[in-house]
Parts: sequence; C-alpha cells; structure tokens
Amino acid sequence: MTNHPLTCKEILQQINLLIDGELEAELCDQLEKHLRECDNCRVVVNTTTKTIELYQEIKGQDQLPEDVRKRLYLRLNLPEPRRDL
Repeated sequence: MTNHPLTCKEILQQINLLIDGELEAELCDQLEKHLRECDNCRVVVNTTTKTIELYQEIKGQDQLPEDVRKRLYLRLNLPEPRRDL
C-alpha cells in the first residue's frame, strides 16, 4: 500500500484484518493514524469490536428457555431451526 492517507472506504475494507490483528505493520500504523483523526471510523471500529466481544461472551452461555424460544420464532413468523442436525 502506498503512503497516501487512507480514506474511510479503505478503513472499512480493512476493518476485519484490523480487528483480528492481522494487518502488516505499515498498514496498521496508517489505520491507527486515521482512527485518531476520524471520529466516524473510530466509532465503527469500536462498535464492531464491542459487538464481537459481546457475541463471544454470550456464545457459551445458556440458550433461551424452550418456551421463550418457541414464542419468539412464532412471533417473528419464522420456522424453528431443526435441532437434530
């Protein structure tokens, strides 16, 4: 990547690599510089990071009680997923 200032579009295209810590050092430095200067991109990165952290926290927790899950699917007019797969 060249040394031009990164655009917001370029930041969003690289967000997954940034969050996963898989960027090369030069690009990471450019992204961090952009994030220090751009409130909008910083909010997107922080919100995405927090969403992933929250998902990982609840991923191992108990699922909804059976009756609540059934009512939710019924209310959303969705077929219940098969549990025997």
